[in-house]
Amino acid sequence: MALSSTVSAFCRKYARDMADGTVAVFAGAGLSASAGFVDWKSLLAPFADELDLDIERESENLVRFAQFSLNHKMGNRAHLNEALISAFPSMSSPSINHKILARLPITTFWTTNYDKLIERALEAARKNVDVKHTDDQLPTTKPKRDVVVYKMHGDAEHPQEAVLTRDDYESYGKKHMGFVNALMGDLTGKTFLFIGFSFTDPNLDQVLSQLRLRYQSAQREHFCLMRVPHRDSFTSDEDFAYAKVRHRHFIIDLKRYNVTVLEIENFEQITEVLLTIERHYRRRLIFVSGSVSSFEPWGEAAVNGFFRDLGSILIDNQFQIVCGFELGVGNSLISGAIEKAYANRNIKLDNFLHVMPFPRDIADPDERAAIWERYRKELLSLPGIALFFLGNKEEQGKIVPADGVRKEFEIAKTQNVATLPVGGTGSMAAELSAEMLADSANVSPALAESLKTLQTPVDDLHTLLEPTIHAIRVLADE
Repeated sequence: MALSSTVSAFCRKYARDMADGTVAVFAGAGLSASAGFVDWKSLLAPFADELDLDIERESENLVRFAQFSLNHKMGNRAHLNEALISAFPSMSSPSINHKILARLPITTFWTTNYDKLIERALEAARKNVDVKHTDDQLPTTKPKRDVVVYKMHGDAEHPQEAVLTRDDYESYGKKHMGFVNALMGDLTGKTFLFIGFSFTDPNLDQVLSQLRLRYQSAQREHFCLMRVPHRDSFTSDEDFAYAKVRHRHFIIDLKRYNVTVLEIENFEQITEVLLTIERHYRRRLIFVSGSVSSFEPWGEAAVNGFFRDLGSILIDNQFQIVCGFELGVGNSLISGAIEKAYANRNIKLDNFLHVMPFPRDIADPDERAAIWERYRKELLSLPGIALFFLGNKEEQGKIVPADGVRKEFEIAKTQNVATLPVGGTGSMAAELSAEMLADSANVSPALAESLKTLQTPVDDLHTLLEPTIHAIRVLADE
């Protein structure tokens, strides 16, 4: 089922905010449940019989139930600690949703979960993770960290310190003031996306209440993915009708804290939402492929001027350039981008330029080919759109199409990068453009129209600039 227009609009906004570094994710138990972990109710269910209680009837207040169990054991929480350790095995694999989140440039994660799925997914994405599960860890910063994970209820490997019972929750504000202050700061300065979270946690309620009282109508807007009630989850039509009414009131109540609920039909749509955010973010990143040994028929100065202006226009349109400093292309493209950035007084080059020059000084041809293949795959893991220009090289005294440009085209397709060969520049780009147009089943009408426009040979390369930017916008909006 397609995402609603409201959710789709949110995905675009969140991707823009993510590019600005002003977002965070709050992960609740629902996110870990998708990886096969038990939820709170399942965790505590084994202790219901000895309390002569029904875990289903107690499911609305499981914190209180955990306290009952602790009271029954005369304050000894060893059984709760053992349940926590066994419920969250250290070798469990992250879900697809964890993996998508780890790929995104999100630098702040908050969670009430005890498992290690978030940090494991981030480490697999080769990010340097700074994990905080006690207040004592907050003042120290891991060197060169890429992302910080705040585990505000503790870690499964340290169950004695985990927040489980009503005693733990009641004393949280005093014992964990560092986490409270850090969360308030992030909720003030970042846009949060709550995933798998039911908003029944008293600690978060307290923080949101303080923010509401402090900022009143000036609170920052946050978002929460929430499934609508389904008939098959209830035993009667009456219960279902009641749940829908309660759901509506719950949504209205969250607006007091400026939390906007994004309704989804099923939990599988969480993956679709995250992939949509990723697609919108990546399509701000433009990979430029091309190589040139022969500048005919335009001449070297005209080709260099074209790529310099292309770099400038891409920056002017708020795109980020990704390139491998290709022969005859990279220098002019980067020069134009940097000139425009400095003219706009944007001196933080990382915001708009990602350059990874190819390692050319590798003597062994087989080793060089293997390294370049891996290098191309890594380079093309970043952008959402790949542009292809020219693509020719000298081989045994002859000018031939550059097979490296084709390799980048094929890698882009396998990594779900939208491809746009500008056929009017000739050589390999013209071949690729013709192939895409011939494969009409996999090309949208809007993109096909752009490809046809860009396929026409031109006397002046600069006439291709405007239709190229238009085509990029078409791809970015798909």
